[in-house]
Amino acid sequence: MSHLKARSHAAATRQLLLPIPAPESLEFLFARVFRRLGIRRSMPDFHIEYRAFSSLRSNIALEGNRARVRISDILAEAPPIVLEALAEILLAQLFSRRPSEEARECYMAYVYDPAVRSRVDQTRRSRGRVRLLPARGRCYDLEEIFARLNHRFFNDELSPCRIGWSPRPSRSVLGRYHPAHHTIAISKNLDSESIPLEIVEYLIFHEMLHIRIPLERHGSRRVIHPRAFREAEKAFPDYRRIRERLKKIFSP
Repeated sequence: MSHLKARSHAAATRQLLLPIPAPESLEFLFARVFRRLGIRRSMPDFHIEYRAFSSLRSNIALEGNRARVRISDILAEAPPIVLEALAEILLAQLFSRRPSEEARECYMAYVYDPAVRSRVDQTRRSRGRVRLLPARGRCYDLEEIFARLNHRFFNDELSPCRIGWSPRPSRSVLGRYHPAHHTIAISKNLDSESIPLEIVEYLIFHEMLHIRIPLERHGSRRVIHPRAFREAEKAFPDYRRIRERLKKIFSP
């Protein structure tokens, strides 16, 4: 019996001493995905690095036969299958192809995992900032409007957030909620006597709904305005008329 135990122990020891294969480099991974996609051109010389971005932004650019890839360092601990999915997405983007649904689903499932989202938000708060002008403008006080709408529509349940006018006017992005910073920015070109109060109120109400109703993920798609959001938005008085008026004011 002791002889059998010794042999078993020796076998276990041999297993523990087996070499663990080193993880493949990102350059090797991108080259493998490039071949799998069957792109009809010579393989680029991949130069890949992690960068301390304030978000999950990753990008790829082709300079001659050199493909420069920059990946958010938030993904440095991602499983190889997620990095392979990202490689397919970036290469498809570079060579005007459509990434597979499997690649998109794999990547989105990882980046929307609660633990990863928490890490992303922490990184955004530590590395990035949202520049805002004071809430009290020439015509409208955004903090006062926020407090009034919070009481009227949300029973004062929304926690106070930082709100202000955008540093630059924008006709395409009239309002935006930044969840990582718990901040609402309203385009400064709305701080005008020519813009009715109800329009400013509606836009702030819209961004407040983003605090109450977060985006959803359906497969590989992000749904910023899910059904619950669209239904809740209709509670604003004359919702449809105000939206039509917005379109007329800010149409190209």
